[in-house]
Amino acid sequence: MKRRRGSKKPVPPRSGIRDLRDLVIVTGLSGSGKRSAIKAFEDLGYFCVDNLPVQLIPPLLELSSFAGGELNRLALVIDIREGEFLDDFKSLYQRLKRQNFRTFVIFLEATDAELVRRFRETRRPHPLAPDTSVLEGIARERRRLRQIRALADLVIDTTSLNVHNLKKYILGHFRQPDQADGLVVTVTSFGFKHGVPFESDLMFDVRFLPNPNFVRHLRRKNGTHKAIVSYMRSFPETEEVIQRTGDFLQYLIPKYLREGKAYLNIAVGCTGGRHRSVMVSEALGDLLRKHGHNVQVAHRDVEKG
Repeated sequence: MKRRRGSKKPVPPRSGIRDLRDLVIVTGLSGSGKRSAIKAFEDLGYFCVDNLPVQLIPPLLELSSFAGGELNRLALVIDIREGEFLDDFKSLYQRLKRQNFRTFVIFLEATDAELVRRFRETRRPHPLAPDTSVLEGIARERRRLRQIRALADLVIDTTSLNVHNLKKYILGHFRQPDQADGLVVTVTSFGFKHGVPFESDLMFDVRFLPNPNFVRHLRRKNGTHKAIVSYMRSFPETEEVIQRTGDFLQYLIPKYLREGKAYLNIAVGCTGGRHRSVMVSEALGDLLRKHGHNVQVAHRDVEKG
């Protein structure tokens, strides 16, 4: 990377970098959860880079100007592994704050006891204490990162946070108003005689509903056909099953969101996977979309019958 003559400081990013809207820098103590935090930003659609040298931040920002808007939200992890490059961070941070995009620094930490416990569980040495105690390495790291911590816009103590709670915290603070709720719901119809979908989180059996397969003029149609839909909706129990199942899912989905789950696979099965499960899956998909959920509907066995 080019440096200004006679200076050890990184070249500041060009003023007015187009397209870039948000730059989030995740830093903090080793073992505090930086990897988990950056994964949450990935789920939010950020372009993420782990362990980026401070001096490479300006070139990356310049690159965002030529990415056609695809790099408009960046999240970077910078930590003690940068060594002497951390000395450049304060001056670069001051320059970044003067740009026309938002710069946000997150500092993660935890108590000494919790960090020691985490290093013991992973059986990894502390980066600043390969030949001494973990506690000594933590103390050194706290001293070295003291100034960066003082610059942080948000300090998160992860002592009592597990991976899911930290992700929930990040999503709650940085999800944009126009973004979906973060959970992709897939409703898949299937036939029990072809096997149960292995990826299903929830499974509903609708083989007790009236079967169009026994109606001669409906047998060759599938559950998306309006004649099948009309036939099945003519039975009150069909409407009741759809409504009750929809209400149950409306109750469950926020629980999965709270745990930071990204995907929810719902399987709806009948005997062959051609009529009843297809019709009910479509109805559940429509019902959940009306409540603002990101729903995909798939029919695994509709052509098998």
